[in-house]
Amino acid sequence: MSTAAQTTSSIDLSKRDLTLDLARVFCVLLVVVVHLLFVGVGRDASGALVVSRPILNQPWFAGVTWIGQIMPLFFVVGGFASLTAWRSLVRRGGGASEYVRNRVLRLAQPALPLFVFYVVVLGIATLVGIDPKLLQTVATGAGSPLWFLAAYGLCQAFMPIMAGWHARAPKATLVALLAGGIVVDALRYSTGITEIGLANLFFVWLLVQQFGFWYADGWFARRSWWQLLVIAAASYAVLVPLTTIGPYSPDMLVNLNPPTLPLVALALGQACVLRLLRPVLAGLMRTGGAKAVVFVVGSRLMTVYLWHLPVIILLSGAALLIPGASPAPATPAWWWSRPILYVLVLVAIFGPSFIVGRWEAPREVTATPPGWVVVIAAVLNFIPSFLVMEWFLNVWFSAIGVVLTGAAVTMLGRWRARVSLR
Repeated sequence: MSTAAQTTSSIDLSKRDLTLDLARVFCVLLVVVVHLLFVGVGRDASGALVVSRPILNQPWFAGVTWIGQIMPLFFVVGGFASLTAWRSLVRRGGGASEYVRNRVLRLAQPALPLFVFYVVVLGIATLVGIDPKLLQTVATGAGSPLWFLAAYGLCQAFMPIMAGWHARAPKATLVALLAGGIVVDALRYSTGITEIGLANLFFVWLLVQQFGFWYADGWFARRSWWQLLVIAAASYAVLVPLTTIGPYSPDMLVNLNPPTLPLVALALGQACVLRLLRPVLAGLMRTGGAKAVVFVVGSRLMTVYLWHLPVIILLSGAALLIPGASPAPATPAWWWSRPILYVLVLVAIFGPSFIVGRWEAPREVTATPPGWVVVIAAVLNFIPSFLVMEWFLNVWFSAIGVVLTGAAVTMLGRWRARVSLR
């Protein structure tokens, strides 16, 4: 039996909220759609290859991001899953080091082959003399999803601490994180120093993660439908003054890195909408077809997320070699070709996922290393994706990713205990 099949067959459906699995799969598949609309490959009047972002030129794009910026919901759902896993681990006698070790491995393992791929591809492209400007444009786009590894890895590393805060003072934790986010944004926009906003990798994403904790505790389930509707409406209404009177962009993708307070409002609104849709989603997840799709994609979720942009770029480039297969970006024919390319991208990812996807599957590992080893490995795993988030992907950052991520995987996955395992 395959690893994915073993994982699927071991899931106790009676204890799992399948609507949240569906939400995670939906978030990632929607990210693929958005990025597909970002990549336009064509030629200019001189015949030179040009990579553009057609969707950015659409007047409706900023408004659509209020719905299409779905990553806050992913962190909410991730918070739910993280707290549930943490509590289960504690009941079994586990602790913080074991939790962080396992979660960092689940991020580092699938990232390692991707960094290796980028070292090879970008290195060869540089050696053969590809136009540096074009290569940097492609690399910047291809590496854009890697911010997630830094942000989500940070949330996972602090998960045991934040779960403790939540247990002792859930409301005070929300207030403290919100206050920190407000102070960071105030300093960032009053000084004009964008880098100050990096502190909100901590405050904003950990606050959004807390919403997932409250979801796991049943707070959203205890609200009536009209209360959820009011909270969701108020959350989206707050975005209006924030993006008109306030300093924030109406484009929620601009507000993503460094993360800003509008993402908090989006997260709360999306959590309420998710709860409102739960009866419909639960009915959908009672069907065999929906379960099959969720488990097939869900078992390869990080693989789909990390590899979809390289695949989009490669397929878009290959289409240039086929007469009529590559319409000029932003033309009606180009827009109509997106659904076809979307299917091709998913099919193209599915095949190689049997190779690179093995790095995503949870593995039987040895004893948990000492806490200091886990901390160092978590930091090593954080650094490459943070560098890419700040200064964009290139062959050197890819090489750093191979070295540091490889070191993290080795440190966390190959530790040998002096005593026999239980």
